[in-house]
Amino acid sequence: MTNKQQGDRLDPATVIRAGLDLLDEKGLDAVSTRAVADRLGVRINTVQWHVKTKARMLELMADAVLGEIPLTGLPDVPADRARELARRFRRALLARRDGAALVVGTYTAEPETLAFAERLVEALLASGLGDREAAWTSWAVVYFALGLTQEEQAVDHRPLGDILTRAISDTTHPALHRVAVHLAPTSFEERFEFGVTALLAAQGR
Repeated sequence: MTNKQQGDRLDPATVIRAGLDLLDEKGLDAVSTRAVADRLGVRINTVQWHVKTKARMLELMADAVLGEIPLTGLPDVPADRARELARRFRRALLARRDGAALVVGTYTAEPETLAFAERLVEALLASGLGDREAAWTSWAVVYFALGLTQEEQAVDHRPLGDILTRAISDTTHPALHRVAVHLAPTSFEERFEFGVTALLAAQGR
């Protein structure tokens, strides 16, 4: 069977679904066009017929993750709408193993990603921010959510014990020692809510 004939048996959506299934089962490091081809029982050229490269496949996978964010049933108040969109963004990342690492490693200008960005920026504009402030606040919220969620998803892969607490000295790092209990890699939900509220409140001053 030729590559084209094999390619005709698949479509890009099937390839991306297989990539996401592989992501959930084995993590981001295991995802490659060859691994997806093996999973689908086809040759690697067949997968590349649809997604060209691993980088392109990861972009489409990241877009699919954002496509799982519901964009209906949002609050009427713009600031509340922006906060809820940030929450849904985080939940979509957490729903996939290494979801944050996948999305943070791409720069995706695809339909689902743009649809989410459109709703977030619209909410920020409607809350009274200027064009630049709305654009930059959207980046700040997204980068914060990605970074915190990536840390949250990495916790299970770290050695037991609080490395940071053991490294802090009350004489060398008195300020860090004072707040050390609040720096532990826990309470991600509360930290997320605090951070998003602080980012949105800063633009309302």
